[in-house]
Amino acid sequence: MSAYDQISAAIDKKQSNFIQRLREAVEIPSVSADAAFRKDVFTMISWTQKELERLGAVCEQIPNGIQKLSDGQEIPLPPVLFATLGTDKSKKTLLVYGHLDVQPAALSDGWDTDPFKLIEKDGKLYGRGSTDDKGPVMAWINAIEVMHELKIDIPVNIKFVLEGMEESGSEGLENILNAHKNSFLSDVDFTCISDNYWLGKKKPCITYGLRGICYYGVEIVVAKQDLHSGVFGGTVHDGVSDLCWLFSQLIDLHGNIKIDGLHELVAPVTPEEVELYKKIDFDVEDYKKDIAVDNLVTDDKVKVLMNRWRFPSLSLHGIEGAFHGPGAKTVIPSKITGKFSIRIVPNMEPEVVDKLVVDYLNKLWAQRNSPNKFKVHPYQGSRPWVADYNHPHFQAGAAAIKKVFGTEPDYTREGGSIPVTLTFQELTQKSVMLLPIGASDDMAHSQNEKINISNYIEGTKVLAAYLLELANVQ
Repeated sequence: MSAYDQISAAIDKKQSNFIQRLREAVEIPSVSADAAFRKDVFTMISWTQKELERLGAVCEQIPNGIQKLSDGQEIPLPPVLFATLGTDKSKKTLLVYGHLDVQPAALSDGWDTDPFKLIEKDGKLYGRGSTDDKGPVMAWINAIEVMHELKIDIPVNIKFVLEGMEESGSEGLENILNAHKNSFLSDVDFTCISDNYWLGKKKPCITYGLRGICYYGVEIVVAKQDLHSGVFGGTVHDGVSDLCWLFSQLIDLHGNIKIDGLHELVAPVTPEEVELYKKIDFDVEDYKKDIAVDNLVTDDKVKVLMNRWRFPSLSLHGIEGAFHGPGAKTVIPSKITGKFSIRIVPNMEPEVVDKLVVDYLNKLWAQRNSPNKFKVHPYQGSRPWVADYNHPHFQAGAAAIKKVFGTEPDYTREGGSIPVTLTFQELTQKSVMLLPIGASDDMAHSQNEKINISNYIEGTKVLAAYLLELANVQ
């Protein structure tokens, strides 16, 4: 029996143990965005450290300073967990990144079950963090545990970077990584991240690209305080009307961004890319059903996928300061801030995009000729990431998937942003790969988040097979 066959059989036998491990992790409510749960993030990091130390890992919690909240309160940031498993200089070194914090969740949000209890139902494991990202982190631990128990040599040294603030902007992480570039990260040969999802529900994939993001606030000030519309309506210029007019000039009905010069920044699509997209297993009609929409901007498969991953998109997110609750409130807001973002792609740089956006909005405001006060705020920017999917590292991931699932994976990009991916690529100057194990309908960040038991268990096998395949990467 081959090493992989032994591992696969052992993983199947330990399924209940692995589900219990995930259950313990999910029951720690490590919500990073809520100060009331900050202690639980610390607990989650220490709990994971003990799990890794049982495998023989040498762990260190890197202090991460203090976070100042919007109300002026100061609370400690959770540390970043560094772990090292193996120091054989004859072996290459794999870096594994994951996060141990989760999005807020409560039964009152519309969950069918307590989000911080792992519930098994119809072959699925429901609970906050089950797929994002505690399930994948536990899968790494499961895979290594089985290989140790079977005394099967892991052909690489493994280092872990596990954080507790990813769902809150990874505050402090980049500074810590930069400070350890020439020490902890100095011998890394490749990085693997399992913090995304398959394109569909049945076929596995490997991800080689992510869009970046630029986020903006458009501030309009009308008066020193909110005004009664019955008293002041018809005498002042309505700021919400100004904002809605501006927003209507950003994007057309077909999703085309109208900002001058933006599309000229986008890297040209190559014929090779078009052929790659044609091969991807993706059903447009199923996609529409999953999100319950009648029409998309196009029904062409390649165009739909490229609009999700390969081209920039602009989305409007809301209006701060305007009344949005149920019922009627006859007020003219004194100050409003409209929020929108642009998902950017190669070769778009945030600073260049920011200038185009600010210049375009200033031009529109001049056309509007409103006497209200106006200002554009570029809030944040992260660059896109793209890797070479022909790299031997990616081929090791593909070989592992084929061994477990008997099929070649699709090579996909994603429309979202995971800024740390590019950070690892730039700091290590080595290949970074996204190797997802969850399915497209896992509902991360939403109610009733889940991971299929099959994805969790077969995903554990993929990670173990991937470790074995790394022996062949030169």
